[in-house]
Amino acid sequence: TIIDTTAPVLTIPADYTAECSDAHPQDDASATDNCGEVTINVVETTTDGACAGDYTITRAFTATDDCGNATSATQTITIIDTTAPVLTIPADYTAECSDAHPMDDASATDNCGEVTIDVVETTIDGACAGDYTITRAFTATDDCGNATSATQTITILDTTAPALTIPADYTA
Repeated sequence: TIIDTTAPVLTIPADYTAECSDAHPQDDASATDNCGEVTINVVETTTDGACAGDYTITRAFTATDDCGNATSATQTITIIDTTAPVLTIPADYTAECSDAHPMDDASATDNCGEVTIDVVETTIDGACAGDYTITRAFTATDDCGNATSATQTITILDTTAPALTIPADYTA
């Protein structure tokens, strides 16, 4: 009587951690058996993390031979988002107090999700009513809390002398 009670030898891909914007290879497993053919089955499960760019993929592999002997192993792929958004802000500028003072918006992109941009404006008085500085602190934050900040400085000056109108000369 010849029987097969030996389970296949299963080799699975190694666990790994990757940035959400990187490639996530889903390599195949391999198996050998001492007496015949082997079938490999895989069941993938994705578990959400704390934010859109964080999650875990669990890949449960089972190698089964013709006699029903089986070996199982699990690969865990951890996906993370540790990259801050790329923030583009308007350029610093200096303008006369009588000129237009554009307050352009900032823009941001992220490698794995949505971005929120917050701005805090602060005005610092100068030596006279027409002189002041506006700082605009922009912060771009992604779903995972990664943030990038930058500040725009707008300098407003009053360098124009007043226009003086005097009465015309006359002889009386």
